[in-house]
This record gives sequence, structure tokens and C-alpha cells, in this order.
Amino acid sequence: MSNNFFKILLKTDERLDLKQTLFSGQSFTWNFSALYSGYFANIIDNTIIFMREFETGIIEVLSNRKQINSLPINEFIFRYFSLEIDEIKVFSPKFKNEFPEVWRLVKPYESVRVMRQDPFEIMVTFMCAQGIGMHLIRRQVSMIAEHYGEKHVLDTEKGSMVLHGFPTPAALASAKVDELARCTNNNRIRAANIIQMARSFESGKLALACVSSGECDLETLRETLCAHSGIGLKIADCIALFGLGRFDAFPIDTHVKQYLWEWFSIEVASKSLTEKNYRIMQDEARKILGNEYAGYAGHMLFHCWRKEVKKMTSF
Repeated sequence: MSNNFFKILLKTDERLDLKQTLFSGQSFTWNFSALYSGYFANIIDNTIIFMREFETGIIEVLSNRKQINSLPINEFIFRYFSLEIDEIKVFSPKFKNEFPEVWRLVKPYESVRVMRQDPFEIMVTFMCAQGIGMHLIRRQVSMIAEHYGEKHVLDTEKGSMVLHGFPTPAALASAKVDELARCTNNNRIRAANIIQMARSFESGKLALACVSSGECDLETLRETLCAHSGIGLKIADCIALFGLGRFDAFPIDTHVKQYLWEWFSIEVASKSLTEKNYRIMQDEARKILGNEYAGYAGHMLFHCWRKEVKKMTSF
């Protein structure tokens, strides 16, 4: 690889399953490296990053800059994967005692971390994610990056590699609906909603709400996000959980609804997913999972459900 890359070995004590985390349905910008087997590649804050599991409990990070978002690489990665969160505290002893079979299934997924990602990227990503499978989400996000993101060409001893950063709010705010729709499965409404959201972010209104998100209650944050067309409760909760570090946010989709019914016998989960039922399900889920880490635990359960029960392989 290029001699201009800095290398860091991050000790994780087996608390981070890198592949399972990156491909657990919370991020769609990480990809397998085409030239370097075993590495995952991405661009964050205009920084090219390669990562792989160097050995058990140690992650190798290669980057062309020493800092991301003004943090040293090792500090950024530590925070990015929420490694300050003690995964042992995510599921309470009460949960483990009351639901031993569920705990048996989910325990191997304790090393699936909930990531702290860029909130604008998460907004666009999950606005793309409505009602489609993960492979299509990944395709849409990739096309958006290729058409509107900054192009990076990396020359290595094995050849050239082209990567695209995720677009800035300004780039998508100035996009044309018809052109962006080509990247959103020809969905013009979705494209228009993304453009309007990007303009709100670019103007500073939505960006300010994200910056101050930790200072308000979750309901106020969701109301702010849901004021934008194309963002409903589920997408707002995804933005809060994966983009704003609000581990109390509990997104509910079809899979979550299914496991709430099958594993926990929450009656309303057997009914249609209306806004009223969505809120009731969240309340019932928090009674089981607690409030502080409800969304964190919910994502582990989501990934476990897809892998162990539904036997799904597409991420």
C-alpha cells in the first residue's frame, strides 16, 4: 500500500467484531477493498481509511491523514465504534434471567457495536432505505457518492483504486431532482425530499439541531427531524441512534416488529405498524430493555434476528 499511509493498531480486547458491525445494517458506505484482501475501505472527513482485523482483539487502521474530525485517528476510531460503552451493561441481569433463550442467541453478538456516524450521511442513507432491501440501499448510497461525492484516486503497487467520499450537504442541496432520482431507484419524491433536507442542513437550521441534539429530550429531537418531508419516526430514530449517538432511540422496522412479537410477546407488535402502535411498541420495548441503551440493545437484537432466525446473508 502507499507509503504515505499511517498505521495504527487499535486494541479492542475482542469487544469489536469489525465485519459484523460494519455490515449489520447501520452503515452502507464501508466496502470490501478491491485490491487488498481482508481490508474494508471508506472515506470519512476526506480521509481514506482501510481497516482489518489484524489479529484477535486488534484492529489495524491505515489512513492518509493523522486526524479525522480534529481527533487523532485512534481516538476517532475508539469513539466511532462506541468502545467506551461497556457492552456488559447493555443487557441487564433482569433481561438475561427473564429471557434466557433470547440471551443465548444474542450473546455472541455483543461485539456488534453501534457506530457514531456522520448525521448528514445517516439522514440521506436512511431516507434512501425506505421499503427496500440492504443490497439496494447500498447500491443507492454508492451511486449518490459516485455522482455527487469527491473522487479520490489512490495509486498503489497493485494498481489504482478509486473511492468516493459521501457528498456534502451543499452538493446535494444543489442537485437536480431528475438527476438525483437516477440514484434513488427512479424515485423522484425521495430525491426531492433528500434535496430539501440537504438545503435545510446547508442553511444551518438542521445542522444546528444535530449539534444540540444531546441537550434535548428524544421526543423534541424527533419532532425537529420529522418536520422534514421524507423523515418519519423510524428514520428519525435511525438518525438519532446511528448519527447522533442517542442510544435511547429505538427504531422499529419489520424485523424489529417481528422479534418484539416472537421473542417478547408484545401484543401490539402483531398488529399493523401505525404511528400509534409504533409508540406503544417502543414503550413496551423499553420496559424490557431499559431506557438508556434501548436502541443499542435493539440493534444487537435486530442483527441477531436477521442472522439467526431469518438466516439472511444480505447486508
